[in-house]
Amino acid sequence: MLHLPPLYPLTDASLPVPLAQQIRELGAAGFPLVQFRGKPVDARSQGLELVTALREAQARGGWPAICVNDRADLAVLAAQEGLAPWGLHLGQGDLPPGVARALPGLAALHLGTSTHGPEEWARVDPACDHAGIGPVRATATKGDHAPPVGLDGLALGCAALRGRNVAPVAIGGLTAADFSAGFAAGAEALAMVGAVARAADPGDLLWAAQVERWRVRPPVARGQGVVLIGGSGAGKSTLAQALAPALGLGARDSDLAVVARTGASIAELFQALGEPGFRALEAESARAALATPGVLALGAGAWEDPATREAARQAGFAVLWLAEVPERAWARVAGDPARPLAGSREAFLARWAQRMIRWREEPGLYPLGRPVAELVGALLGR
Repeated sequence: MLHLPPLYPLTDASLPVPLAQQIRELGAAGFPLVQFRGKPVDARSQGLELVTALREAQARGGWPAICVNDRADLAVLAAQEGLAPWGLHLGQGDLPPGVARALPGLAALHLGTSTHGPEEWARVDPACDHAGIGPVRATATKGDHAPPVGLDGLALGCAALRGRNVAPVAIGGLTAADFSAGFAAGAEALAMVGAVARAADPGDLLWAAQVERWRVRPPVARGQGVVLIGGSGAGKSTLAQALAPALGLGARDSDLAVVARTGASIAELFQALGEPGFRALEAESARAALATPGVLALGAGAWEDPATREAARQAGFAVLWLAEVPERAWARVAGDPARPLAGSREAFLARWAQRMIRWREEPGLYPLGRPVAELVGALLGR
């Protein structure tokens, strides 16, 4: 099933802040996914804001991902400019998702839809990999909404959608007070407009949602092996060293294992063998580390290897994407001679965006500037 962040913000066209700026600020706060909702702004203005937001996100390492609400036409136009969004959300009265899938440039998008009751839960378009359930409560951000389904209806809807391998998203009148009940009901994410806009620090709201989802559905178990994936500078090695003893395991690092085995630095190996030669050594190191349970920090490019991904799954390791904001990671590694891509910001962020396609397939772990000890404690439900 599609993995989504615990809190899914939507832009609000009623605010004085331009839509593209809202997305930029939410991304900087740590949100990996934002829904672009532009109603009731006119189509031309929406299109300009969407293209601006997509172009800015692309330049920032593909962060945040953007899902377009309702406007399949704008998604097509953006795709024609090489700016295809992450996804497209369609209501019951919009273009059917299966039809949207066939539009130019939209074949690879994540498609979502809105559902409001048992009939719609039972016949979600098979093109969709996620769907909203709601409204859970009445909401002022959408005056023509269907009758609220409440928490009981949310639980029924989540069970029905999960049975169809569709990620359920709770929406409608939700606040931070609903995190516990929402995740307990089975929601993969809670979508919010007003609560995020009103938050003094939206990143704190995302952190609280993440902690509560971990409490309801722990991502790791003591004694279970863990693979940490993500970009260079995200903090995987540091987290592995802190998390391993808490799980009663040893910490491992695929890059350090290659260096120890060859006696050469990563930069030297890149120069002598080229990137393909280094990746072959890295893959061997990773698969050896997966032979027994441990907490393994993988090099940024290691998860691209299909055999490594299969080995992790066969070994029963929990895979967690350490989803740091790319620009924060760049600030840590810029100019580091030990990191082959640290000499060019543009190359670093472009490679990050390319690899994030694979990373996003796994459950996300959002550090949000927290100390590593706090991150480990939250992961373990403390």
